[in-house]
Amino acid sequence: MTALCEFIGCCVDAGPRYSPDERPYIERFFGTIASRLSSRLPGYTGSHPRDLRRALSDPKDNLRLYVSLDELEELVEYAIAAYNGTPHSGLNNATPLEAIEYFVRGKQTLVTWLAEQRRRTLCLMQSARRCRVRAYLEQGVRPHIKLHGVRYTNGVLATSAHLIGRNLLVYMNADDLRCVRAFLPDGTELGVLEAQGAWRVVPHNLKLRQEIRKGKGKRRNHVGADVNPIEAYVREKLAQAKTTRKAATQLAQAMRLLATAPTVRTPAGPPRTVEPGAAPVSTVAQSPATSPVNEADLAPRAPVRPKKLSIGTGQVF
Repeated sequence: MTALCEFIGCCVDAGPRYSPDERPYIERFFGTIASRLSSRLPGYTGSHPRDLRRALSDPKDNLRLYVSLDELEELVEYAIAAYNGTPHSGLNNATPLEAIEYFVRGKQTLVTWLAEQRRRTLCLMQSARRCRVRAYLEQGVRPHIKLHGVRYTNGVLATSAHLIGRNLLVYMNADDLRCVRAFLPDGTELGVLEAQGAWRVVPHNLKLRQEIRKGKGKRRNHVGADVNPIEAYVREKLAQAKTTRKAATQLAQAMRLLATAPTVRTPAGPPRTVEPGAAPVSTVAQSPATSPVNEADLAPRAPVRPKKLSIGTGQVF
């Protein structure tokens, strides 16, 4: 919550407990989602043990009736779109989108937008992990950090021996662990640290890596540095799937994760100006003053004319 408030620039106002009238808008939204979506899903437990909806939503061990996480995300997105496009009695039978349009165009109310720079760095909304910089110089291993059993480094960290023993603030995307973003405690960005070895080749998430590491711990051996551990894990489960149902389930889960894995890595972030006499760590980005100047950028530009917004009803068909 603290990281979210610092990233967006807001504050937390929870209000008094057991007083839904103090937060009528969000409480009404939660009630609408519960009545129109949650209570209609298979496996709904009801508000109390004797709730009739609990018996009506019992799937009777029929796995085909269960809703997957991807399907649930689509249902929630549709429920929010339908809510924003449905007339509301508290808004004089206007939809929430029409109410926003009235305040923006009619009363010139400003709408707070998240800066474009922060939209490309949404990973900073989570809490940072503290990882210690390690190195084994006598063995030829340069400075790096270790996260979930895998080493991460880049050109800046590998040549910064003065950071050995210090902690870095690391932000990761649990859906793609090929790279993470690292900062010094004072906020100086080290850039994107890439996983070493075969872990940076195939997109994978945290759950798949934990499954692979768990299997390695049971076998008490390690996959060679020239072998892709994810491909070795898939081949092993493919061979075991013919004899065991558990291996077939694990194979299906791994294939589904690999099929839905993102292909866009963590963005490097905006460039930073290099100050004279600064430490080598701050030279990760190129200074705007040293970047080549394009003549097209210096040419006079035509004035930008505002575009008329068109806010629809928000209904999804």
